[in-house]
Amino acid sequence: MFTDAAVFLLRTLLDLLAVAFFLRFWMQLTRVSFRNPFAQFVVKVTDFAVKPLRRLLPGLFGLDWASLLPFFLAELLMILGVQWLLGYPFALAGTGVLPGFLLLGLAAALRLALYVLMGMVLLQAVLSWINPFSPLAPVFHAMSRPLLGPIQRILPPLGGIDLSPLAVLILVQLVLVAPVSALERYARGLL
Repeated sequence: MFTDAAVFLLRTLLDLLAVAFFLRFWMQLTRVSFRNPFAQFVVKVTDFAVKPLRRLLPGLFGLDWASLLPFFLAELLMILGVQWLLGYPFALAGTGVLPGFLLLGLAAALRLALYVLMGMVLLQAVLSWINPFSPLAPVFHAMSRPLLGPIQRILPPLGGIDLSPLAVLILVQLVLVAPVSALERYARGLL
């Protein structure tokens, strides 16, 4: 019972931290204004790790590596912590399992990033129906535009209803089912 509670708390805390790092990365990638309260919150939560890392990891190819690396490390730490709590024999396994854990961390990071993207699309769709003039509407519109824009060019609104969020959710689910799950199975096979 204690182990289950500890695993739950570890997963929750590290996943929330990882989500904050990913949101900071995604907001910079999609050029969201950092003057809104939501972006300010994300910046304040992640500054402790991003600011020092910026001195070591400059942006490259337009990507904010100082936000992306802690995102991956939080997920890797979550995987390692959960395995330790569940009694994985790290001392007996040696360093040969390191590639498996790195790939598991990558699969967990990809899975979480895809879930966050799905959440952004859902929030943007709900906000556009309920309160399109909300202060958060431009933020979620800007963050979901790279996902919805290409689909909207292919699938125009039908009878005034935009089906692009549904198409994006289906495509993201396909990515979760096929490549991400395959990567996770492969990584578990290395352990």
